Amino acid sequence: MNIVIERHGRVAVVRLNRPQARNALNSELMREMVSATQALDRDAGIGCIVIAGAETYFAAGADIREMHQKSYLQMVQDDFFAGWDAFAAVRTPKIAAVAGYAFGGGCELAMMCDTIYAGESARFGQPEITLGVMPGMGGSQRLTKLVGKSVAMDMILTGRQIDAAEAQRSGLVARVIPDARLMAEALEAAQRIASFSKTAAMAARDAVDRALETGLRDGLLFERRTFHALFATADQKEGMQAFLDKRPAVFNND
Repeated sequence: MNIVIERHGRVAVVRLNRPQARNALNSELMREMVSATQALDRDAGIGCIVIAGAETYFAAGADIREMHQKSYLQMVQDDFFAGWDAFAAVRTPKIAAVAGYAFGGGCELAMMCDTIYAGESARFGQPEITLGVMPGMGGSQRLTKLVGKSVAMDMILTGRQIDAAEAQRSGLVARVIPDARLMAEALEAAQRIASFSKTAAMAARDAVDRALETGLRDGLLFERRTFHALFATADQKEGMQAFLDKRPAVFNND
């Protein structure tokens, strides 16, 4: 199993569980996450979901090993990453409890949740540019809407990481919490949310999302298609192979 589910009364904790890959997000994990959270969404006994990783990392990103040899045609035909839309659409409120690094797809997964609580050790980044690609799970759209164009451009074009304090100042993170208290405080907040009407909570989150999502569908589709197109470039093959080879990438802009 790539995820582990714990129930705490009306709260479900869904914990990423691929320690051998630092919780890198592959298609199998995605399918398990979508299936589990959709089931929890339908469960009247669950009023809030907490998404968590390990104590020292949330998720290293999307699984490079799974996709580095894919072609543009394969990416488009598979509509790669589109399955994550179903997770984002889960209407039961979702809290991301992030300790350690949340890079690439890990950062994007956290942003698919309704709010992010960060441990003091948390680090966020969109380093896809170093692989010869760009964010493909919503990073260019959600990050820009949360932190603004300038900060999003800085992070996406340089691959720069930000710590929990900067993430909170930028509007990416709601709370910064000592690591030792992160899960306890996330659970406390989740239990408070779950104590209210699930119907009202769903309606409230839908309304808040509507404020941000004007044009988001088109933006996400454009982002995904552009991400797919980069698999027609030699730089994508070089960037991902260099990552796997543990060597610096040499990009030739082709």
